[in-house]
Amino acid sequence: MPREAPYLAVADALRARIVAGEWAVGGRLPSRARLAVAYGVGRNVVQRAVDRLIAEGLLEGRAGSGTYVRTPRERLPMIRARRHGRGGHPATALTERGRAGAWDFHTRVRVPAPGAIAGRLAIAPGDPCVSTHYEFLADGVPVQLSHSWEPLALTGGTPVVLPEQGPLAGKGVVERMRAIGVSVETVAELPRPARATREQAHLLGIAVGDLVLCIERTLYDAGGRPVETADIVIPDARREVLYEFAVDQRRQPSS
Repeated sequence: MPREAPYLAVADALRARIVAGEWAVGGRLPSRARLAVAYGVGRNVVQRAVDRLIAEGLLEGRAGSGTYVRTPRERLPMIRARRHGRGGHPATALTERGRAGAWDFHTRVRVPAPGAIAGRLAIAPGDPCVSTHYEFLADGVPVQLSHSWEPLALTGGTPVVLPEQGPLAGKGVVERMRAIGVSVETVAELPRPARATREQAHLLGIAVGDLVLCIERTLYDAGGRPVETADIVIPDARREVLYEFAVDQRRQPSS
């Protein structure tokens, strides 16, 4: 079997010492040079190990001062549950302790669809869309970003063309689409771990390179047509995502 990368072994050893309480919360770790000597590795190996523990939220670096044991952060659960709503249509809902109680948004109309978004919406690149950026807060702390795209050909000229304005403002994609005769029946989500970009870090109040969960979500109507797609970004240090699905007993195989 391949040998574990040296920096992972050092990270495991440091993690064990932190968990054991060898360094108290707020305590300063030895210098990179001392750790390199202690573990018989190069400073670059120690740097990678420390960077990994910083990304995990166990350590924090302070410019010009050193590396310290970070105060543990409570990771509150975000539960993404697929349930049947009114009319028997399934939808994915987001719930959490400390649920986002405030949000900000910015909507633009007639935004040309980038190539990747066009592919997800089954439209041509450059086709006009309604684009909405969201920033969600829980207890005054940023907990989620979302960038939503809807084909203008679908909602243009209707009362629901603007997601956060009009008679169904804030009701969500499923309700808005139902109002114009479009039945949303399928939600597909593709989660991927990633590192926070500079813009994401600024908006979420985290460090550049911190772990985030990126969820690529697309909603489809009864005929399989994509009606909305979104990129959702959740900071790993603050939230953990739990997928919860109802079991359809009628389709269970007999034992």
